[in-house]
Amino acid sequence: MRTKPSPRARLLLYGLLLVLCVPFVFPTWWMVTSSLKPATEIFAFPPSLLPDHPEFGAYDKVFDLQPFGQQYVNSMYIAAVVTLGTLAFSSLAGYAFARIRFRGQNALFLVVLTGLLIPSEVTIVPLFQMFRDWDMIDTHWPLILVPVFGAPSVLATFIMRQFYIALPNELEEAARMDGLGRFATFLKIALPLSRPALAAVAIFTFLHSWNLYLEPTVYLSTPEKFTLPQALTSYVDAYGGPMWNVQLAAASLTALPVLAVFVFAQRQFVEGLAHTGLK
Repeated sequence: MRTKPSPRARLLLYGLLLVLCVPFVFPTWWMVTSSLKPATEIFAFPPSLLPDHPEFGAYDKVFDLQPFGQQYVNSMYIAAVVTLGTLAFSSLAGYAFARIRFRGQNALFLVVLTGLLIPSEVTIVPLFQMFRDWDMIDTHWPLILVPVFGAPSVLATFIMRQFYIALPNELEEAARMDGLGRFATFLKIALPLSRPALAAVAIFTFLHSWNLYLEPTVYLSTPEKFTLPQALTSYVDAYGGPMWNVQLAAASLTALPVLAVFVFAQRQFVEGLAHTGLK
């Protein structure tokens, strides 16, 4: 029988958790509050937790110096398209590896998993040459096609495969007895039951696409086509130095979707990984 912790033990536990939260919460707090300070006050010593006289001029400059609204839309729709495409293809591939038996299945899946071992920096040059030959440089196509069909979708396929392996076969056997084919069984039985895994895949795929920096820097050169991580480095003064308060204001606006995803979808993320056997 489990004993209920005493009030003193609970107080100590909450205090310890509060202390452990400081290294994770303080950088975000500093980013937001520093965006409301003049540039000369950001690095003042001793540092202040709150601005003496909050100023919102940096947020106006975010939109004046760059087409930040268009760049925000670019990142949002690219992340949405990549997430939907990855969900579609990884769920199909994961189901095929988990349920369809064919010669060389394990060897092929091992080849697919090797995509996790290849850094994106290794393939960026041949991919650039390929997209240049296809006349897709300075477009958003590379930022969509590579994550959906390339190595970034391998982890999503692995998670979906692990989920479908754990799914009871009896559910699909009953569907086949009712006359459903393989694809109909996947669409009407397996896919609706895989919502926790789909939620986990959607969350980390969206965040991965949202935070991409190297690929947009390589493929894009027009400011109106920039994504947000690439745009953040463009806020510099006439001497090439960073405009810290403006950069921090832009970073605060950029972090809003990421914070929203973690706040509202962290439970689904944990459940999805738990169902796949990952820790």
